[in-house]
Amino acid sequence: MCHVPLSDPQFFRFLTYIDETVAAEVQAAGCPYCGGALHQANYPRKPRGCPRAFRVEYSTRLSFCCHQCRRRTTSRSVRFLGRRVWLGWVVVLGSTRVGERTPAASALCEALSIPWRTLARWRRWWREGFAQSAVWQVLGARFLPPVAVVRLPAGLLERIPGQGQAPLLALLTWLWPLTVTAPEGR
Repeated sequence: MCHVPLSDPQFFRFLTYIDETVAAEVQAAGCPYCGGALHQANYPRKPRGCPRAFRVEYSTRLSFCCHQCRRRTTSRSVRFLGRRVWLGWVVVLGSTRVGERTPAASALCEALSIPWRTLARWRRWWREGFAQSAVWQVLGARFLPPVAVVRLPAGLLERIPGQGQAPLLALLTWLWPLTVTAPEGR
C-alpha cells in the first residue's frame, strides 16, 4: 500500500505542479461555453489535512472566468476532490483505514485531525456514491478480476502498478472527472 509522508515536500509540490499544468491547458483552450478568453478567477479554499508548510499554496483552487459570458470554468485537480474540504489524498488514504484501529490508522487520524465518524462517512461514499458513479463504471472495467466495491479504495491502490506514491497519483488522476462539473453541451 502506498504511503504519503506528511513531511515530503516533493509530493505536495508535484500535486501543485500537476494542477497548474492542467489549469494552463484549460485556460489556453478558452471558454467551453462560448469560446471566449478565460481570465484567472481562483477561489479560496481551507483544505483540511494539509500540512502547515503547504497551506499557502493549497489555499486556492485554480479556476477561470470567461471575459464574454462570465461563466466560471474550473480545471480538474489532483489536490482537491470536488467540493470536499479534505484534500483528495487524505480522503483516499483515510478511507483505506476505516475500521482499523491499528497504530498506523490512529496515527494518521491524529496527525490530520480526522474524526473516526468522518472516515466512516467517506467509506460509505466509496461503497455507495462512488460505486454508482460513471467514473467507477469505467474505472472498474479496467481490472480483471474486478475490484470488490467493499474493498474500495484500498483494493484499487493495491492493484495499480508502481512503487511508492505512483499508485496514489494514478488514482487521483483517474478521479479527475469527480473534481469538476462538466459544461453543458460537451
